[in-house]
Order: sequence, then C-alpha cells, then structure tokens
Amino acid sequence: MNNKNYNTIIIGGGAAGFFAAINLAEQTSNHSIAIVERGKDVLQKVRISGGGRCNVTHAQFEPKPLSLNYPRGEKELLGPFHSFMTGDTISWFQERGIELKIEEDGRMFPVSNSSQTIIDCFISLAQKHHIDILTSNNVASIEKKDLWELHTKTDTFSCDNLVVTAGSSPKVWEMMRKLDHTIVNAVPSLFTFNTVDKQITELAGIALEARVDIPQLKLESQGPLLITHWGFSGPAILKMSAWGARELHKADYQFDLVINWLNYLSHQECLESLFERRKNSKKQVGNEWLFDLPKRLWKYVAESVQLTEKNWADCSNVDLQNLATHLTASTFAINGKSTFKEEFVTAGGVDLKEVNFRSFASKKQENLYLAGEILNIDAITGGFNFQNAWTGGWIIARAISTKKREY
Repeated sequence: MNNKNYNTIIIGGGAAGFFAAINLAEQTSNHSIAIVERGKDVLQKVRISGGGRCNVTHAQFEPKPLSLNYPRGEKELLGPFHSFMTGDTISWFQERGIELKIEEDGRMFPVSNSSQTIIDCFISLAQKHHIDILTSNNVASIEKKDLWELHTKTDTFSCDNLVVTAGSSPKVWEMMRKLDHTIVNAVPSLFTFNTVDKQITELAGIALEARVDIPQLKLESQGPLLITHWGFSGPAILKMSAWGARELHKADYQFDLVINWLNYLSHQECLESLFERRKNSKKQVGNEWLFDLPKRLWKYVAESVQLTEKNWADCSNVDLQNLATHLTASTFAINGKSTFKEEFVTAGGVDLKEVNFRSFASKKQENLYLAGEILNIDAITGGFNFQNAWTGGWIIARAISTKKREY
C-alpha cells in the first residue's frame, strides 16, 4: 500500500477544487498539492454547464445584489464577495488569456462559446504548477491524526491541509458528519414543473414575461416563463424552485400554480381594457388578441372561457370577468418536477454556522476547509453557483498560503 504526503489535498476535481488548487500553487512555493477525484474525469459540471458553453459567472458587480441570488448562503457570502467576486473572476480569466462575454440576460461565457476553453485552462495550469490530479480515487474514509489521512481501496494519502469540494456527495457528507459537522439534508433545487394539462402543454415553445404564484406555499416569482411539453420552465419557474426548494419538497411537488400571463397587470386593469375593447370592436374575441400575447396563447385563454367565436360586442360582464380572471390568474395543477437540463443542483450540505467564511475553514476541525456545493449554499441559474465556487476556492487558497507564510 502506497503512502504519499502532501501539504494540501483537495477532495473533488470540480470548479471549486481546481480553483483552490491553482490559486494556492500560484501563491506559494514548494507547496505540494493533490486533487483526488473519484471519477475518471475531472470538471464534469464545467463541461456540461450552459449547454456546453460554461456559464462562468454573472454580470452583477456589487456584492450585496450578487448575494441576493443565493436562497441559501446570501448572508454568509456577502463578506467573501467583498474579497473576490465577479470583477475579480473576469480579471482572473483575462490574465490567463480567456476573454469572457456578457449576454443579454447577464450570463457570462468564454468568447469561444466552449466549456473546453475553461477546462483546458485549468488542466494546463495544474500541470504547469505540478499539481497531482489523482483520478479514479474514491476516498473511503478520512482520519484526523497528527496529519489528515485519506484512505482509498489501494492507497493512503496524508496532508497538513484538507480541502473538501466534493459537491453534494452523500458519501462525503457522511464523512463530514463523522468529523462532527451537521449536515442539512439535501433536497432538489433548480427544477421545472410538470403538469398533465394537455391543453397547455400543446402550447410548448411559447415564452413570455409573467408572474407566477403558489398561494398555498406563499411563493411568488416573476420573469421569463416558458411553456414546455411537460409543463413550465424558464427563469421565473427556476427562481421559484430555488427559493422554495424545501417548501416544494415538503409538498411532494403537488400544488396549484397560478399564472398572470399579463405580468404585473392587475385583474381590474385587465377588465377595464376588455370593457374598452367591447365598446370598440365588432370582431370575434378569438381573432383579436390583446396585451401583445402570443396568438396561440390568446386563443387558448379565449377557448378556456368559451369566447373564441363570440363577438366582443356580445360579451356579457360575466364573460369579461371570466376572461380577465384567466388572463391574470390561470390555475394549473402541478404534479411533479423535472431536472433543469443537465444542471442538477441541491439545497443541503454542511451547516453554514459551522464554517468561518473569512477563510472557508471548518469551525469543528483544524486545517479543514470546505467550498462549493458541499456547503448548504445554492443559487438560482445564471452563473451564480460557479461564482460561489470561484470565491470559495480563492479565499481558501489565500487562507492556506497566508498561514504557511506565518509559520
């Protein structure tokens, strides 16, 4: 059985792990570093993020507004973001030859439009700094003696500093529990809503700005909404799924979703517009769509209240009341969820009260550091989860390198 000692070992070959390793190597000399990864490949989430383009970060350049995108971690990340956040991320990649671009919705990608650009950068820098990348090494146990000891099936590794960036791995969470950490149980975050209402799913592909509410859970959201073949998606739904992750889990993903297709327009404002149209139009309701709604959606709503072939002038007050209700408060029974694309994000992990966010060090164990999704931190979609990884990795590297100089 081999035994190899390092100054720092990082469990988890993802975004936070590589960022911590590379920055630590750049800030120290003669500091041996290894990344231990259970899979055959590293940086798999980086590879699939943003449809293979890697959504590196988001164009939000102030710490407080940036922190508001984290349903869990908002308060804890505010301080770290004052040390390393979006602008620092952009500069970091730029200094290493990678330009990022901002898209209309604020998401930021490499100009190459390829996640391979980020992967190649990390791999080449790791090689340059002689960081050992130990793939297919599944850590079976962790022990704290004079040094940290990591046991795999074939090897034992030891180190002064242990950095855990293994994501939402139940096995690693259990190891953290044995090291006296509290684990907040995982529930899914960032998912889409399913419905069996075939009339609405036949409108798949329609996208518009809308307001969505789940009255029974007191959840609400606003933004682009997308009708899909299985139900509802888009930023409005994804934000709601993140902020309401635990409430939605408790409800077993069975609830009523109320949609205001007119976004912020109220029932009364809508009704007044409909009364005005009744006075000034002789056309059929189904042939004269209002409020800039997509034609297919307008016809669906008109059919829902049986007004498609009725002339505006013949509509009663009750007809228009019903139409206004369906336009501003259509209700759909949701019965399940689906993972958003390949992005599987969970709410849960190491309790944030047990971490010192000045260094991302454990309050329970000396020389143990935690970053990324192993912590009970998650964000809405848009590059925010990666920004958390970059910030945590950078601060850990600074903490270890500073400590080393103080010896």
